[in-house]
Parts: sequence; structure tokens; C-alpha cells
Amino acid sequence: MLTTRRLLRWTLGSAVVLFISFLYPNNQKFPFTFERGQDWHYADLEAPYDIPILKPEEQLRADLAAVRERATPVYRFDQEIVREARADFLAEFKTKLDSAKARNQNQDILAQPERHRRYGLEVIDKIYQRGIINVRSEDYRDQGIDHVITVVNGNEQHKVSVSNIFTPGDAVVWLSDSLFYTDLKSPEFLLELLQDKFRHNIFYSDSLTVRLREQALDQVSPYNGLVKAGETIIRQGQPVTDDAFQKLVSYRKMYNEDLGGQATFWSVFWGFALQIALVVILLFYYVRTFFPQVYLRWKNLVFILLWPVLYALMMWAIDLSPEINAYLVPFCIVPIVIRIFYGERLAFFIHVSVVLVASFLTPQGYSFTFLSIMAGVVVIVMDIDTRDMGRFFRSLLLLYAFYCVGYLGLELMRGGTWRTLDFNTLLWIAGNAFLVLLAYPLIPLLERIFGLISPITLVELSDMNRPLLERLARHAPGTLQHSLNVANMVEQAARAIGADALLVKTAALYHDIGKIENPEYFIENQNGPSPHQKLGPKESAAIIIGHVSTGIKLARQAGLPEVLIDFIRTHHGTTRVEYFFRAYLKDRSEDEVSDKEFRYPGPRPSTKEQTLLMIADSIEAGCKSLKNPTEEELFAFVDSIIRGKLTSGQLEESRLNFYELETCRDIFKGIIKSVYQMRIAYPAREEATKATPAPPPLLEEE
Repeated sequence: MLTTRRLLRWTLGSAVVLFISFLYPNNQKFPFTFERGQDWHYADLEAPYDIPILKPEEQLRADLAAVRERATPVYRFDQEIVREARADFLAEFKTKLDSAKARNQNQDILAQPERHRRYGLEVIDKIYQRGIINVRSEDYRDQGIDHVITVVNGNEQHKVSVSNIFTPGDAVVWLSDSLFYTDLKSPEFLLELLQDKFRHNIFYSDSLTVRLREQALDQVSPYNGLVKAGETIIRQGQPVTDDAFQKLVSYRKMYNEDLGGQATFWSVFWGFALQIALVVILLFYYVRTFFPQVYLRWKNLVFILLWPVLYALMMWAIDLSPEINAYLVPFCIVPIVIRIFYGERLAFFIHVSVVLVASFLTPQGYSFTFLSIMAGVVVIVMDIDTRDMGRFFRSLLLLYAFYCVGYLGLELMRGGTWRTLDFNTLLWIAGNAFLVLLAYPLIPLLERIFGLISPITLVELSDMNRPLLERLARHAPGTLQHSLNVANMVEQAARAIGADALLVKTAALYHDIGKIENPEYFIENQNGPSPHQKLGPKESAAIIIGHVSTGIKLARQAGLPEVLIDFIRTHHGTTRVEYFFRAYLKDRSEDEVSDKEFRYPGPRPSTKEQTLLMIADSIEAGCKSLKNPTEEELFAFVDSIIRGKLTSGQLEESRLNFYELETCRDIFKGIIKSVYQMRIAYPAREEATKATPAPPPLLEEE
């Protein structure tokens, strides 16, 4: 069974590793971080392959701007217009020639009809070959006659000045001037035929203009030089100059582009899986070593592993949304929430683990990781109290101030000044600090989902008007008074050793609620003869031991958190109901009797708080049986109770060390002494006490 549980835990951890790893390969980044002007802190870097050097962005923008400036509007040459003009001319020429023949008019044209016809076609071809532009073209009219355009004729294109292209009016003028300088006999005959044949055959094309401009831009090379394979890009300790910066940028671009291949995908995937696995394994071992009660409970383990998964998803989503800055992610929610439920040590370790996992997905580099870890330390040290909203807001303002100072320090390290700060980043960080407010509503939600408990809930549960405590007050007032005394003892002891005082105090109020059902069987509630006198030792032991299981049942019916139920389950550990066991042994041999029916089911306490409750419960109950004890007798009794817990192995699984145990012993003695207001012991009694120390009384509960 133990092996199965361990296997299930590691299966859960492996699932987390695989899930996070699948988020990363397509977002893998260059393994080096660098900035212009800073020294290269890595080993000498050689080019693993030929690397074309990218032009600086300013130079590339200038080259592209020059191409855009040189780009000309594109016009399409329409051959169909020329063919139509030739056909119209020939048809009209034939019609007019036939008319002249019929009327025997215009002997000059009749004498040379073929020559006039050929000349007319030559004029049409010459004018249209030069081109007639659309005079209404916006581009032409705005740019003027000296503007150069590109004319596309089929698969050919050439540049020409607008001044060398006809308009329909220009074509008629040119025709009139040229016809009358020829040796034709009847130039006016051709002028009449041709002057209305000239339409524009060059049309502006927006699509061609855009396409050719894009082609020209595509031909601009983004590279300027080459780093050959094996050539040193930069050496360790050298400053990142402008030239080295461009080489590194070029290498980073090629490196990231090479990640698209299938082989590279799996290589990167398993690389990330190993990195994430290391973090998760360390987290597992840390929790198992220092917080075994957390490690052994499934809900707690799922709760802890939820955070790296959640923040990995957030960083993955932000990486897909370039308009959002990674500094917006409120990492400080993690230490605030974890600290409330488990304490500072675990909060810090989980926070560091979450930041390490999430930092793989951001190109921000060292500065981002440093500021995120620092912010978590700040909220842990400030001891943010979610019960005091005014203090909570002040803590967030202080957190933002730390962020700003840290960001300024990193900027100064880069050689910048406060004037070079990216104030947009400071705004994103302000949003980060604001989002930390989400920790407040998250706490009760997480309590319900994972069965956790917060100080807010503990304060509410310690209210004496709670239904379960009211029932205890009505049905078992003696037990309630006992619980209040124990609560006072454990609270002071917990404060002295740095344990959770509020948790153990609240647990002390509820630890004996199982006595509600049979209060008269417990000595603190008895006003007359004990009902145990009518029962056998086994029946009495069963009733006494049964208050633990009954308390667990009542606690669950009342909806108490599992953390408090653990105190009910462990406050007697596996101790034996000694009084009834000895009564059972009166007529029997101890070797022939099993004490199983006289032992509490346990388990033994596994936390400092549970251990404090067990010891304080036994001391408070036991001391009531002492009749006018001296200080020495009282202290000896306290020592015997603690010694009995140690020798019976009840503290073997506790996290309480010997120094803390001695501190608690002194506090318990001080409280018990003040409660009993010790009388002065006379010398004769003191001597008698030293000579024959009385054995500790036997209690019905133990």
C-alpha cells in the first residue's frame, strides 16, 4: 500500500513535468542573455555554422526607406487600344476613300491612297508606342511632368518620365505639327481621320504598384557580412560592442529558427523535461523532509503542484501575446497564500520553484528572475496580514517600491540612468502589485477546494458562539473549561517556539468535542458517583477511547477543516487507558492479556502543534487529580507526564526538538503553578516528599 501511494505521488509529479514541458519547446529561447555595452560573462563563443550577419535595424530601415523612395507608380500598357485604333482608322479610311472615288473628289488622296494609309498607320503606332497616359490619374497629376513612372507591357517593364508620354491632346498637337511637314499630297485628309483616334493606353495599376514595390523591398538583403563556422563571435570578458551585438543577434535568430525541426523539438522537449524534473524532484524531497504531513496528504500535494502548472500556463499565454509584458504576472500571490496555509519556509521554497519554472518562458532573463524572487522574499518578510486590509494595502505599496528600486538598480548596472528607465515596464509592475490583491478572495476559495485552513477561518472557528462549542458548553461544561485551559497553555507554548499559535489554540477548543455524547463518563463533568462503577473495564475503556472517533464524526458533520480533525485524531496518540487496563489486570496476568482494546487508535502526533496539544492535554487533566500539591510535587508530575510520552514513543514522529520541548516544559510549569497558586511547603513535609515520592495518579482518560 505504501509503495502504491509513493508510485502515485511520483506519477503525479511526472505528469506535471510532462505537461509543463509540452508548453516550452515551441517557445524555446536563445540560451545566452546579453545587452549592448555589457561584458560577456560566458565562455568564448564560436559559430557552430556559417551565420549571415544581420544589418542593424537602423541601417535596414534606411535601406528599405530608400527603396520605397525610389519605387515608382506602375502603369499598364494596353495593346488592345492600339489594335482598336488601327482597325477604326482603316475602316474609316476605306469609307472615305470610296466616297472620294464615287464623287471623283480629292485627287491628291486618290493619286496616293496606299501611301496615305501606310503613313496613318505609322503615326498611330508611333504615338501609341510612346504612350498616351490617363490625364486623370491622381498619381500623375500630383507628381508633375518630371515624375518617373514604370510602364509594364506584357512581360517587359521600363521606366519613363511622364514628360515623354502623350496625353490625348498632346497627341493631336504633335500630329498636326508633323503632318504638314511631310510631302503627303493631302495631310488634312489624314488629320481629319486621326484626330479623334487617340485614347489613353497607359493605365495606373494599384495592384501592380504594390506588387512591384514589395518585390523591390524583398530584394533588399537583411544581411551585411558573414561569420564562418568555427570563427570566434566573442570572447569571455569582452564588452558586447555594436559589431559583436549584431553577430549575437544573428546567431540568436538562426538558433531560434532551427528549433522548428522535429528532431530539434524532441531534443528541446527532453531538455526542458530534465530542467523541470529537477525542480519538481527537489520540491518533492523538500516537502517530504520538512513537511511530511503535507507530503502524505493528496490534496496538499496537488495544491502545491498546482502553482508551477498555473504560472507556467500564464507565462505561456503571455508569450503568445506580445502586447502583454511578463512583469504583469503576480508571482507574489504564491508566497502570500502558501505562507498563510503552511508557513514561511515552504512559501519561500515553492515561490522560488515557481519563478524558476516560469522564467524559462520569458526572454526577460536574469533581471526578471531576480526581481520576481526578491518580491516573494519581500512579502514573506513583511508578514502580510490578509485580515487587516489597511495593512495589506500598505504592504502592496511597499512591495511596489521594492520593485521600482530593484528595477532602477538593474538599469544602473546596464550603464543607464533614471532617465533611460522604461516607464512602461514600471506601469506593468504597478499592475502586478495591484493583481496581488487577488490573494484575498483566493484564500477562502482554496480553503474549500483543498480542505485547508487560514487565520481568518481559525479566528471565526474560535468564536465561542460556534454551534459545536455551544453544544459543548451545554452538555459538557467541565470539558469546555478543560479545553479553554489547554488552549491557553498551548497558545503560549506555541508562541515561544515559533509554532502556529492560532491553529493549536483553535484545535484545543475542539479536541474533546467527542465527549458531548457521553459527558457523564468523563471525570471533569461528574458531580456524583461515576457511572463506570456499573461497567466492566473493557466497556469503560471503549467509552473513553470512543470520544476520539465520536469527535471526528461530529467535526465532519460540522464541516471543520481536516487540519483540525487531525488534532482530534492525534491528541491521545496510541497511549493506553492505563486506569482501566490495570483494573482489568487485577485477576489476570499481564503476559496473558493484550492491551489492544485499551489503546487509542492513533496516529501519533506528527507536527509540533499536535505534540503540544497532546502534552498540554495530559498535564492539565492530570494536575486536577493532585490534592494540594507542593511546587516540587507539581513540577515532578509535569516531568513524569512528559517522560511518559517520550518513553512510550508518542513523540517519535513529532517535529519537536529537545530544546523546544524544554521550552514548552518550562512554560507549562509556569502556567500550572499560577493556576494552582502554590502553597508554601513546610520542611517536614518536604523531607517526607523527598524520601517517598508519590506515584502519579491514574486517570480515567489515561
